[in-house]
Order: sequence, then structure tokens, then C-alpha cells
Amino acid sequence: MKLIGSLTSPYVRKTRVVLAEKKIDYDFELDSPWTPDNQVSNINPLGKIPVLVLDDNTVLFDSRVIVEYLDNVAPNNKLMPAPNRERSEVKRWEALADGVCDAAALVFLERKRPAALQSAEWIARQENKILLSLDFMSNELAESVWCMGTHFSLADVTVGCALGYLIFRFPEIDWQEKHPNLARLYEKLMRRPAFLDTIPQA
Repeated sequence: MKLIGSLTSPYVRKTRVVLAEKKIDYDFELDSPWTPDNQVSNINPLGKIPVLVLDDNTVLFDSRVIVEYLDNVAPNNKLMPAPNRERSEVKRWEALADGVCDAAALVFLERKRPAALQSAEWIARQENKILLSLDFMSNELAESVWCMGTHFSLADVTVGCALGYLIFRFPEIDWQEKHPNLARLYEKLMRRPAFLDTIPQA
């Protein structure tokens, strides 16, 4: 199979971390919808990454769809529980973490527009989503070892990728100081090769 994506996208990183944790071999093709002459829209009509091309040329897109497929296709190192309340809680963590990435990406893109066209109100709205989500994550994690309590799961993967994206794009958001439990979680995740090998790169 082939993964198409960039070295900066937190959604691509999430997929790469899952591939590594599941020990699935794949080819990685660098491409981004923001680069000239990119081919992303020719594969994904939504023009987004990541895109996973399976061996039979079936195309999967949206990181949530991809990581669920990957967890099901390989039985080792399960990252999601069977359909039940616990699975819903893992998916809630994923929705929250992806929402942080969505808001952060929107701020990043807005700041790239000419200053006269930027909306301070829009930026503030997205930044508030990030801060409220970090508060929620911290309260939910509390003193637990992992997001779901005692075991590593997709919840930790998604939260780790969101926190890593904030470090990469928004170092001024000092979430480590305000939320030391999230900082401990991220430090622990960064000891895993899957996270170390996928640190965002400009």
C-alpha cells in the first residue's frame, strides 16, 4: 500500500504512527495540496491528505477512515476496542484532537493571508477552541497513565499528534506549563519510535 501526504500534517502523522504501531509496511509518497503541480486532487476529490492507496488501487481518505481500516486489517497491537462505550470514548478523544488540529490549521492558513484580509475575530475564535479543548483534555486525562486509563490506544495517538502540531506551529501556546499532565503524556509518547520518527518537519 501507499500513503500520500506531507511531513507537516498532523493527520498524516497520525496515520504514520498507526502504521508504525501496527508494523504495516507501506510506501510513503510526499505530496501536499498546497504545493504547485500537486497530484492530490487527482486521487482524492476533496483535495486533502492523507490518502491511502491499497494494493488493489482502492483509495481511502480522511485519517479517521484510514486509521480505523488499518486497525482492523492487522490484528496485532489493537488501538481501538470492539464497538461499545469504550470505543465511543476513543472516538471522542480522536474527534477532540482532530478538532484542535482543524482549528490550528485554520489559524495558520488565516495568518498566511495578506494582513488587510485577515480576520482577528476568526483567529480568536479558533484559538479559543484550542484552549478550551486543551482544558478538556487535561481534565479528562487527570492523573491517568494513558487517555483511556491503563492502556495505550488510538486516543493517545491522536492527542499526541495534536500536541505535537501545536509545538510545531504554535510554540507560543504554552500548554505544557498550564497542563503538566498533558506534557507528561507527550514526553512518554515521544519515547516511542512511531512518534520519534514522525516529528513534523518544515
